[in-house]
Amino acid sequence: MLLEVEGLCVNYGHIEAIRDISFTVEEGSVVTLIGANGAGKTTTMKTLSGLRRVRAGRVVFDGNDITHLPPYERVKLGLSQSPEGRGIFPGMTVRENLDMGAYARKDKAGVAADLDRALGLFPRLQERIAQVAGTLSGGEQQMLAIGRALMARPRVVLLDEPSMGLAPKLIQQIFSIIKEINAQGTTVLLVEQNAAQALKAADEAYVLETGEIVRSGTGAQLAGDESVRAAYLGGDL
Repeated sequence: MLLEVEGLCVNYGHIEAIRDISFTVEEGSVVTLIGANGAGKTTTMKTLSGLRRVRAGRVVFDGNDITHLPPYERVKLGLSQSPEGRGIFPGMTVRENLDMGAYARKDKAGVAADLDRALGLFPRLQERIAQVAGTLSGGEQQMLAIGRALMARPRVVLLDEPSMGLAPKLIQQIFSIIKEINAQGTTVLLVEQNAAQALKAADEAYVLETGEIVRSGTGAQLAGDESVRAAYLGGDL
């Protein structure tokens, strides 16, 4: 198993944001966490990235306990994130943002190859390569955030709300690209409020409610679960 989360507990002050959650991410898969606002999805992603301190439990990546590793060490091991809200550097160009994704790498030929890969996935970024990132559209900024995460050549890419605020046509495009990223060999852990799209894309899925995992199964199983459909899919896919 490439990524294992075991009994994870995370607090914000005295408030338990995550309570004893456990899940696994198999190499080569797409795994999604769905749930309402405040369920603990983004906290989970930040904890996996090393941005939140763990109160209890552990995170294991490729057999190594990374629970207390700093974020930059996790990136070097192969865990990178496209954060909620995109988090691009608005005053830098598209190219400079992408270069920042590879800041820890020394393999120039590999970085050049991954830049070509990112621009192949997102041709719009090629067209905007010298443009200041803060002037991009919302969809273009999301493409840039994902492309920047891929520049670290991750084994697992963490995608936090990649469809947030996007028009339906762009959402379809982003999910097609997520499938292509996975097809090219990158394992994907996805947090997404668009549960219908997320479950269609996912091999495995988990439902978070108030910091706890309350259901799990394949994407298809959860998409067919009546309680999940009623709560997150409007009764229908």
